[in-house]
Amino acid sequence: MRKIILLGSSVAGLFLLATAALVLAGLNDKLAPADVIVVPGNTILPDGTPSPRLQARLDVALQQFQAHRAPRILVSGATGKEGFDEAASMARYLQSRGVPSSAILEDNQGWTTEATARNAAALMHEHGWTTAMVATQYFHVPRFKLALERSGIAVSGQVHAPYFELRDLYSVPRETVGYAVYFARP
Repeated sequence: MRKIILLGSSVAGLFLLATAALVLAGLNDKLAPADVIVVPGNTILPDGTPSPRLQARLDVALQQFQAHRAPRILVSGATGKEGFDEAASMARYLQSRGVPSSAILEDNQGWTTEATARNAAALMHEHGWTTAMVATQYFHVPRFKLALERSGIAVSGQVHAPYFELRDLYSVPRETVGYAVYFARP
């Protein structure tokens, strides 16, 4: 019984250390020039507008765009259970804040983090772009960055959305598991 308790404590300790490392990595913004800022989708409200969580992602991407760190923003998502195209809603949000439509690229096939990374890589390769900046929630930054890098994209910068909510208590440990799964896959 003592060995089981020791093993369980060791596993829990490793999990907490990994979680802390991912959170710190995600909170550590790196501001650097990029060919494109990539923003993964999230919940759309019943009125068709981005949720506060998604608005925070878009706002931090907008700040980087306005600071001339990248000349374009790629918004990626899919049609969620709410029935709205996330990418189209994200594009409208950015346009309403002064981003020209010519600087916004939409990927409406970003069903998952991995799909968004694959689609972003294909689009970037098509245009000869090599560097991306990641703009998402702090806990999602490491896994999204890994997915882009595995798709052949150099991630030159990263910014986290300054938005925290009770749901993070679920999202943070989930991302630790998600990162481990992504990392373990070839």
